[in-house]
Amino acid sequence: MPETSQNLIILVPQALVKIRNLRCGLADTAVYYEPNSFYEGFRKSIAFRPRVIKQNRGSQGEGIWICKLKDESRYCKEFGDAVAPLDAQLVLMEANDNHVEYHTVEEFLEFCVHGKTLKAGEWTSLGKGKYFEGGFAAGAMLVDQRFLPRITEGEIRCLMIGSELIQIVHKKPKEGGLSATLQSGAIYTTYSPDDPKFAALIENFKVDLPTIMSSFGLEGESLPLLWTADYIYGDKDDDFYVGEFNCSCVGITQQLEKSDIVARVALETVFSTDQVIEDSI
Repeated sequence: MPETSQNLIILVPQALVKIRNLRCGLADTAVYYEPNSFYEGFRKSIAFRPRVIKQNRGSQGEGIWICKLKDESRYCKEFGDAVAPLDAQLVLMEANDNHVEYHTVEEFLEFCVHGKTLKAGEWTSLGKGKYFEGGFAAGAMLVDQRFLPRITEGEIRCLMIGSELIQIVHKKPKEGGLSATLQSGAIYTTYSPDDPKFAALIENFKVDLPTIMSSFGLEGESLPLLWTADYIYGDKDDDFYVGEFNCSCVGITQQLEKSDIVARVALETVFSTDQVIEDSI
């Protein structure tokens, strides 16, 4: 079981794997800690459905790739029925700036593991690849998740202070893009935490919330003080799946009126609720 704050940070990308059996998760999500498992796992997953490959490090979408077979007729019916050949052509979009590249499976594997080598071909990405560099101790890993086509409609961010949902933000990508970052031109629209438009999401989130930390092997630990859960639409309007948890670079600069909640939750986390109430009298 993780025991330090450093381990908590390392767990962030693994969260998608840890919660794959909750209402907000996707059962075919995988995590790769070393190149060999990535070589085998990705060739199987990309043969089944379009994928999102996410590195553990970086920010603003760098190293997050939406991967599709160029010939979509080659997808197999059931997961595991086929393995993509190394020369299969891929269409790749990086989430930081929505640029598109075309590479073979072999070239993509090479870039992710060894970077911009001759074997990897020519890349226009500003990133260097090498997502396993430094090993697990340095936080190296890749998460492999099914691509949800309705990402074009945006992400639904739940902004949390401890267990309290304080705001919902719809982050809609720039027309023709998939990235929901402000840097890429996405438009952000805010909603109250009880807006009926997201009633199904909120209901399911409340069901999952008490079991999130135990899903990470952190039974009894408090939720982060400031964190977010970014949801993506599933096939139906009432289906939502978490695409990302974030607790390492979250702020409330646009919600300063909530600072009293931050203070209260921080005190309740450090001290017992009864002690906080007693000291405030």
